[in-house]
Amino acid sequence: MDAASEPPRPAIVPGEVIMPGTVQAVGEAGRFALDRGSQSGVPAAGARFRSQWRTWAILVTVYGGWLALTWHATALPWWLVLLAGGWLTAWHGSLQHEAIHGYPTRSPRLNAALTWLPLGLWMPYELYRETHVRHHAVAHLTDPATDPESFYVSPEDWARMGPLRRAVHHVNQTLAGRLSAGPALVAGRFWLEESRRLLRGDLAHAGVWARHVAGVALVLVWTTGVCEVPVLAYVAMFAWPGLSLTLLRSFAEHETSTEEDRRTVIVAGGPLSSLLYLNNNLHAVHHAFPSLPWHEIPAAFRAHRERFTGPDGPPFHRSYASIARRHLLRPRDHPAHPGNRVPPAAPA
Repeated sequence: MDAASEPPRPAIVPGEVIMPGTVQAVGEAGRFALDRGSQSGVPAAGARFRSQWRTWAILVTVYGGWLALTWHATALPWWLVLLAGGWLTAWHGSLQHEAIHGYPTRSPRLNAALTWLPLGLWMPYELYRETHVRHHAVAHLTDPATDPESFYVSPEDWARMGPLRRAVHHVNQTLAGRLSAGPALVAGRFWLEESRRLLRGDLAHAGVWARHVAGVALVLVWTTGVCEVPVLAYVAMFAWPGLSLTLLRSFAEHETSTEEDRRTVIVAGGPLSSLLYLNNNLHAVHHAFPSLPWHEIPAAFRAHRERFTGPDGPPFHRSYASIARRHLLRPRDHPAHPGNRVPPAAPA
């Protein structure tokens, strides 16, 4: 298709509502067209909610599988519990992500209630929602000054770091480091930030943490009190591998670039990774159509294939195995964010 025959991209409207109950300040006009409902490959909102049986089926599978696995955990081989526990915990995290974007129901409160239980233990759902909405709203993805989901550090912080901390950040830029030590680094950084907030006397998140502690207590009463799975065993076989699998998805989903359309990545993946991540491996499509339910993302990708796979489209990886071959032990990028590669925002 030549430039003359390609349909124009709809205008970007600052402050457009892209998730139920949230408003996003979108970037410059070069960004991929956001969801308008009438575009090719994007169903109308009503149809999206009528087709949520898939999400409900996964919701039942995740909770049912988690209850059955924890109940029988002490009688099963440890490696089977590790594999299944990590999968179910990461899958639950994918459901939380889907709930943040407005599914499976029209009610944000009901969606939160359905996915709130902290199977992964470490992060309150409400704070995940808060940071993820900010992630979608930032103009410069990956910039640690504004993107709460960035894995980079600022040049100023990098200059202040000693050799040991720099080495840790270099290791975290390899896939092996991200999968093994990444869960501790991510959770530790998050807890440190929240602790500093509390020490400053900021109690804005106190209620969130109280509800989260209650949720963690419910999880541990079941797993440890009823199923007799030690707390450390649950962390080792459910929480840690679950977060590790989630970090596999996020390892290559964003890049630093002066071109906004090239900061978010496509990983084609296979049936298993697409199911585990609810098609969030097609991450550039998700950012282009953030209010689209997970099961409609592949259709949107096919409908706009030339835009997403063309020479001016986002970076493309065939699979997570191909990413591992390149970056298992080799850092993907320098840990310090290359601020000079991010252009300043246009003046108002």
